[in-house]
Amino acid sequence: MFETAGEIIALMPAYNEARFIADVVKGVQEHVPVVVIDDGSTDGTGAAAALAGAKVLVHQVNQGKGKALNTGFSYAAQRGVLAAITIDADGQHDPAEIPLFIRAYREGQGDIIIGRRNFSQMPGRNQFGNRVGTWLLSKAMGQHIPDNQSGYRLLSREVLQTVRPTTPRFEAEVEILLRAQLAGFRIAWIPIKTIYNAKVSHFRPLHDSALFLRMVWRVWRARQRGSFD
Repeated sequence: MFETAGEIIALMPAYNEARFIADVVKGVQEHVPVVVIDDGSTDGTGAAAALAGAKVLVHQVNQGKGKALNTGFSYAAQRGVLAAITIDADGQHDPAEIPLFIRAYREGQGDIIIGRRNFSQMPGRNQFGNRVGTWLLSKAMGQHIPDNQSGYRLLSREVLQTVRPTTPRFEAEVEILLRAQLAGFRIAWIPIKTIYNAKVSHFRPLHDSALFLRMVWRVWRARQRGSFD
């Protein structure tokens, strides 16, 4: 099952997720076609995704989630899809919730539909970081951002054609929100399950927290100027 113009597809950035990705791909394919962006994996992630039925785009070396999203956005926009749903490859998003995003989009709730997790159901360290990050970003953007790091999103064709993150790592998802806001796109939120598994996090507390704070500062400055550099 592969995508054609006018469809809704899933874009799945993946880096060394061979342990989880086949099950995730199979779950997503029950609802929409899947395109996996294998971001330089060394554990057979791309092969596992292809065997599960996904179309696989390959980065020869790891470039970060922002670059993987860019590759997926360009692919989807070039093929004229109606919208794309970004979903993580590690099993921490429930594919059964895909129809909720599609329904919200078809009802006209927004140009970007973002899954909002319940922070109270997270481990303590994650809960604190997400609450603080959400509060800071909401202040910087001048609107309430219920979940600043959720990667479970639906983006319309127009957003895919217009918005491109330039930051390589997790902060790219924050940058997408700002670029969408500055371009006049509507952002909406729907509740989703909060899932944690045995995956080892790639988050580096000191380094990545510093990157996030720098991004928040850039967001605040960009909103004052009306442009993001």
